[in-house]
Amino acid sequence: MAAARVLLLLAGRPVSPSFVQSVCRLLGAGPGLGPWPTHCSLKRGRLVLSDGPFPGASTRLPLQRPPFCPFVALDQQQLRTPGAELPTNRGVDLGVAVMLQSSDQTVLLTRRTRTLSVSPNLWVPPGGHVELDEESAYPPRLSWGLPRYHHIILYLLVVSQESQQQLQARIQPNPSEVSAFMWLGPDVAAAVAATEDGTETPRHLPQELPPSVLTAELEEDGGARPLALPVSTLLRTTPTTAEGKERVSSGTKFALRLWLQHVRR
Repeated sequence: MAAARVLLLLAGRPVSPSFVQSVCRLLGAGPGLGPWPTHCSLKRGRLVLSDGPFPGASTRLPLQRPPFCPFVALDQQQLRTPGAELPTNRGVDLGVAVMLQSSDQTVLLTRRTRTLSVSPNLWVPPGGHVELDEESAYPPRLSWGLPRYHHIILYLLVVSQESQQQLQARIQPNPSEVSAFMWLGPDVAAAVAATEDGTETPRHLPQELPPSVLTAELEEDGGARPLALPVSTLLRTTPTTAEGKERVSSGTKFALRLWLQHVRR
């Protein structure tokens, strides 16, 4: 089994959660959605989480999970699909995403390509394989099939002194992973963050939203062309059946909510 990237301290005892276990539940999360304040430390590529303070803890972050988190059902109800197998040779992995804020208070989101095997066609912050963290699974719903990936995503807020235009001039997305990118302002971000995955309709949407937002879509030659993306695309929620419709990920909505709290402060 590979070295654990996520380690829990439960009553002072180190525990490496198995792939199938809900990290939120192990840390004492109740039946709600959270977020739950969690003490944490990041050392040598390993994230340590605890429901109480511990020596070396560097900060206290909110931990969130979506309402349809498959590990809640697997962990609490012990659901199994006949003939299907869950990974047994690995635990919970760690992912990092960067919330890059420009000096004019916009935040960068990228759209993952359709060809990626994990979370294709989703709008997410740029990142790879501190402000908050989230328990994440793919597939995101048990109705899509048994999960193949289990991550804690650590979102890191980076506040730049450069404008959106200055930052964009230096952005070089990887076309094998990113098909488009955009800068989202607080008004549209608030509407996106207000859409609740697991519900049919968004809540408390602003009365005046633009019909579209400007994005940059990558072309095969490495260039980018402007594209007006309907705001309604960004307001979609996670469907109950597997499909590749373009939308904003659940974790990104959580990150946007906390980013807006930072901006308003």
